[in-house]
Amino acid sequence: MSKNFKGVSYKEMDKSYFESRELKRHAGVWSLWALGVGAVISGHFSGWNLGLASGGWGGMLIATIIIAIMYIGLTQSVAEMSPALPHTGGAYSFARSAMGPWGGFFTGLVENMEYILTPAVIVFFISSYMSGIFETGPDSLPYWWFGFYTFFTILNIVGVELSFKLTVVVTILALLCLVIFWISSIGNVDFLTNALNIKAGATGKAELLTRGHGKFLPMGIAGALRAMPFAVWLFLAIEQLPLAAEESVDPKKDMPKGLTFGMITLIISAFMILWLNSSIPLGAYALSQSGEPLLDGFKILYGSSIAKGLTLVAVIGLIASFHTIIFAFGRQIYSLSRAGYFPVFLSITHSKRKTPYTALIAGSVIGFAVLMLTRFLSGAEQSGIFIGGALLNMAVFSAMLSYVLQSASFLLLRIRRPELERPYISPMGKTGAWITIVIALATIYYQLQDSSYRVAVFSAAVYLVVGLLYFGIQGRHRLILSPEEEFAMNKK
Repeated sequence: MSKNFKGVSYKEMDKSYFESRELKRHAGVWSLWALGVGAVISGHFSGWNLGLASGGWGGMLIATIIIAIMYIGLTQSVAEMSPALPHTGGAYSFARSAMGPWGGFFTGLVENMEYILTPAVIVFFISSYMSGIFETGPDSLPYWWFGFYTFFTILNIVGVELSFKLTVVVTILALLCLVIFWISSIGNVDFLTNALNIKAGATGKAELLTRGHGKFLPMGIAGALRAMPFAVWLFLAIEQLPLAAEESVDPKKDMPKGLTFGMITLIISAFMILWLNSSIPLGAYALSQSGEPLLDGFKILYGSSIAKGLTLVAVIGLIASFHTIIFAFGRQIYSLSRAGYFPVFLSITHSKRKTPYTALIAGSVIGFAVLMLTRFLSGAEQSGIFIGGALLNMAVFSAMLSYVLQSASFLLLRIRRPELERPYISPMGKTGAWITIVIALATIYYQLQDSSYRVAVFSAAVYLVVGLLYFGIQGRHRLILSPEEEFAMNKK
């Protein structure tokens, strides 16, 4: 039976459709905390440091403070919405209830791009670390990418219990690795000499200031604002937690706690790594050019041979994020597929393990293809840092659009669905949502000021336009009454 609703067509499916798409509940508060922190923690190992070239240390500090405020507003808004709409759709689910099918699809498409691109960036940095440890050349990178994607996709398919247990373990190990680095760095800190060793060259780009003691803001406040897309990497993906709603034991109580505890953990870690990694003799300038900043830091502290052993442990931080975001894109693709926005075969779950194996495989194949395409299009003359930075900026662009849409959903749900039961109320209220929207839009603006990555951002925008055309021409006539769709349509 089909139904029409505001320009879209729905098909009602029988019981067997949803029985072949069941998930299994397992996650508690600390599993959710680990899922949120683990998804982000790789950004404390690699990626954030590229922002030092945009604004120097002081600029990066200001950018980190601004972005942290944005994420507090975002996560508190999400913490209110998720218990009120406890479906695995996450951002798509919020937007579907607030803005209808078009808004739901576009938000889901934007978030899908974020979660496909983010693990591609992470596996790029994992491979940079592994190449540094085992001294393999650039030609070996695709083999590292393929191996990591294959292993962790299989691991996520094996079972949700194993996925969450592994997430908790690797997240704790990643944090312990960072704590070891912080403790080891304390005795080697010379902030003025090392952290302030960047100056603005004649062209405005970062250059080495040999003896340090430079300006707090060598590129001015504009440099600090240009560093915001890289500061995002210190927090990006914690908002993925609602994707585990249908696998959480008690999402109404545990989801807000997981988001709040996760943000506290990440804020502490972000400012510690920014201060200490930049203040040891490696220096902020060298750090701004590095693909494996923690490895380079360990080399300074312990020497090359010992550093390689320590960095094998440090790779756990990147693996934690890679593993958990593979989990996220699997659930995100699953949810959109179950509702008919994506091809429905992508939402089939394993008959025994109840994991969305087709979605996991599809997401990994696309992520690997994106890496290979970026490598091919960038050409041999471009450095690995450029490739990683281009993908990072595409992921950040899609994330910022997602945050704008999620915050708008929060504001609209407050107006249009006041009757919703809200087990948790954001203490920041509407103000937090508006702050998130303003900072996210500002981040996109400053991304577009960097000509090096402008093409990457425009490429992401083209993908979104193509997706909307598909939905308008064909996709909107193939929707299915999934839990998210029925919830959105059945107002009290």
